[in-house]
Amino acid sequence: MPGKVADFLRAVDLEPAERAALDQGVTVRRGRGYTLRVTAAPAIHCQLFARCQPLDGTPDTPVIPAQRKARREYENRVRTLEPIGP
Repeated sequence: MPGKVADFLRAVDLEPAERAALDQGVTVRRGRGYTLRVTAAPAIHCQLFARCQPLDGTPDTPVIPAQRKARREYENRVRTLEPIGP
């Protein structure tokens, strides 16, 4: 997950399983920023992605292009995960 997404999620109230996944992630430096490698079930990644929707902008908050791009990158990674179900 991109660092900007991880930073945003750390400031949000998360479920215990989501918080544990973030806390166990490994930071990998990438140029100016970083990537957080999170090993978790696809369902946890889907929940984390759902919580980072405000990075795409809301009527009350302005859009920050770098955060919006980071959210899109995370979306692309989450969508490649295997679908959950029977």
